[in-house]
Amino acid sequence: MSLWGALAGGFVGTLVLTTALRTANELGLTRVDLPFLLGTAFTGDRARAKALGYLLHLVAGEVFALIYYALFAAIDDSGWLLGALFGLLHGVVSATALVNILLPVVHPRMGSSLSAADSGPLLEPPGFLMRNYGRGTPIATVLAHVAYGAIVGGLASIAA
Repeated sequence: MSLWGALAGGFVGTLVLTTALRTANELGLTRVDLPFLLGTAFTGDRARAKALGYLLHLVAGEVFALIYYALFAAIDDSGWLLGALFGLLHGVVSATALVNILLPVVHPRMGSSLSAADSGPLLEPPGFLMRNYGRGTPIATVLAHVAYGAIVGGLASIAA
């Protein structure tokens, strides 16, 4: 197992995940834009939010790669398949608890089920499995995270 492989996997995996979701967005399968969601937590300027969000998403991808690596080390195993399984879990937890429950609580520009109609939030709440961003969002999100996990697991399994 290789820490550097996991970090490289985090970088490549995040690029693949972000590109897959951007492609799904452009094809009309989803309206989700994870970098934009992250960026608007820090600025109301939409252009700056996108730029900052991509940077934050890349950093988050590296942090998650380190978490995956720690799990691989703890069970003394890694690989594409195990990484894909972690990615599946990561995608489901992200779409149900992280983005649906936690993000609206801390995000200053995201509406929630408790927001007033005249409060004018910049973003609508994602809803369970982020379905408020389109019917294809759950599948696109989970598949992109599975790809991320497979890449991290595969590159982490390469001997140092």
